[in-house]
Order: sequence, then structure tokens, then C-alpha cells
Amino acid sequence: MNPPTGRLLTTGNAMSAKAALDAGCRFFAGYPITPASQIFGAMTATLPSMGGLAVSAPDEISALALCIGASLRGVPSMTATSGPGWCLMVECFGYALMTETPVVVAVVQRLGPSTGAATQGAQGDIALVSGATSGAYTFPIFAPSTAAECYADTLRAFEWAERLRTPVVVLSDKEVASTAEVVELGGLPQASGAVRTAWGGGEGFRTYGWEQEADVPPFAPVGGEQVVTVTGSAHDRAGLLKKNDPETLANLRHLQAKIDAVEAEIGLVDTDIPEGADTLVLSYGVSARASRDAVAQARREGMRVGFANVRTLFPVPRTALGHALRGIDTVVLPEENHSGQYRQALGDVLACIDVRPVNRIGAAIKPSEILDALR
Repeated sequence: MNPPTGRLLTTGNAMSAKAALDAGCRFFAGYPITPASQIFGAMTATLPSMGGLAVSAPDEISALALCIGASLRGVPSMTATSGPGWCLMVECFGYALMTETPVVVAVVQRLGPSTGAATQGAQGDIALVSGATSGAYTFPIFAPSTAAECYADTLRAFEWAERLRTPVVVLSDKEVASTAEVVELGGLPQASGAVRTAWGGGEGFRTYGWEQEADVPPFAPVGGEQVVTVTGSAHDRAGLLKKNDPETLANLRHLQAKIDAVEAEIGLVDTDIPEGADTLVLSYGVSARASRDAVAQARREGMRVGFANVRTLFPVPRTALGHALRGIDTVVLPEENHSGQYRQALGDVLACIDVRPVNRIGAAIKPSEILDALR
């Protein structure tokens, strides 16, 4: 099939929905919430005509639970929400992680806490989303900064969810999700068609039958020929509820090991670093848009400044960031929250570097504020 051509005036939410459909998503359940409702609308309007199923759930808990059920039957699934809805989904999200059930959750940030301001943007949910699982397990979180990146990162979310048998979050924000901008269709990546590795048949099936701790176990659908035992409690590789025996503890280590094993491959950081630059503006999401403008202006003023747009927030892309930070003495890190949540998550990655945070809440960071930090 020839790739699409032309230009489209569209939003990040619309491109996330398009990517989900192109990636093979055939089940969506959601509960409308600003600023994620456009994804809900697009999926419920389109999926039935593609042979899929879209469900208007009574609440966010039910929405993610329905997605998990569909995925356990082998159907690629997705839901979408914002901060308050994510809070309700957390228990089910942990269940998906423990049961190694692929599912994609689009979380579109808005100003919090609590109900906050539904139509006001923010980047204040980094800690909330990344720290959602008891036990502090890592799962992939992607952060697009444009409508085109919403498409690409949602494709990546489905690819990695299926490949790793894990839940994945696409973490955008109100401005990226709702701003209409031109997307060059010919520049979009094509869906990889990635699918979870299926059980090959025969005897000896175990629901979590990995060999090495970093392996991803082959999948068999609930209700199929194999007896599939699924529990959110600690379990052995057969899926049987156990605690503190060596196999169960190894199974818990496996949940982290399979993510750690792909850090270098999954970690995406877009960079534009001129030779001789010793200062880097590092950002993500909506703040990366202002960062691009600030870097362009700084270069016009004669400064040698690099730019890094972090597309994979977690697992922390240590390999990619290590390359970006070579020769860098100073990092300016803008993010639209009051405490510098991602700066704190980077921790030792930024050790021995002069870090200049640029933070604000209630309004997008301006390029002039980033320029002030550079000067």
C-alpha cells in the first residue's frame, strides 16, 4: 500500500486516534473527559465501520477494565483519559502490568490537582503517571510535542505494548492534543504491524512461560484452546497465586527486566546539537515547542546551543541522553509544572551538569523565558 500524501490540518488527539486505528486497534472503551474527549469521539465514530467495537463506559474504571478484557482475548485495545480519570484507572493499570496484558492509555494532561482546570494545559502529571504502580515498576511512557508526533508515538505505543506484553501510556497535554496544525502525511511513519508473540501450541503451556527473566512470554488468549490463568496477585509462571517462593519472586523481577532490556532501543530523543555546543535545551511535550523557538533565537544571537526533545520519558532513555549530553556543561530544562518533575526523574543522568530549570503553572512557558535562562 502506498503511503498517504498531502497535508492535513488536524489536532494531536485526532492523530492519536488515527494512529490507533492504523496500528490495528479494534477495541476502545472510554468515558468522556476534557481534553481527551476528541479521541473518544473519533474512536466511537470510526471503529464500528472497521469491524471493531467502541464502548461508552459508565466510568474510567470500567473503561480500562473492558480494554484489559478485550486484550486478554487477543484484541489490541486502547482508552483515553485525563488526570482525574487516570486516578480512577490506576488499580486496573497495575493489574494490566501484573498480568502482562498489552493496552494503550492516552493520558492528556490538564491543570490539576483534583478537577483543576479542564481547559487549561499543564505538564504536571509526570510523577502521577510514572509512579502509578505499587512496587514502582517501569512501563513505557511516550511524550509527543506535535500532532505528527502524536501519530508516531501512538504507533510506537501499540508496537511496544504488543511486543513487550505491557501497558503503555501516551502522555500528551491539552495544547498538543487540541491545537490544530498542518501535518505532512508523507512524513508520517507507517505502522509496523507488530503483534504479540503467540504460543506455538503443544504441551507445557504456562501463562507466563518465559525462560530468561528479560524474555517476554508467548501469549494465548483467554477462552482459547489453552487454559490461561490470570491473577493480579503475585504468581508463578503458571499464573498460580504464590508468594515468596523463588519462582514468584523471579516473575516479579521479570516484569522490570523485560523493560530494562530494551531501554536503548525504546529510548527516543530527537536532537539538534551543533558541533562545539556546550549548552543544551532539553524538554518534552508542549514545552519542547517553545524550546525550539528559543534555541533558534539563541543561535541567531550567536550562541552555540543544542536542543533535545525527549520522546520516551520512561524508561529513562539513558543511552540516548548519554549521547546528547556529551560535551554539555549546562542544561536548560523547561517543563510546565512547579517542581520540575522530569528533572527530578532524570536524577543521576544530569549529575555534574549545571541544570537551569524553567518552570511555571497555569500558562505555557514562553521562548523568552528559556532565552533568559540561556543568557
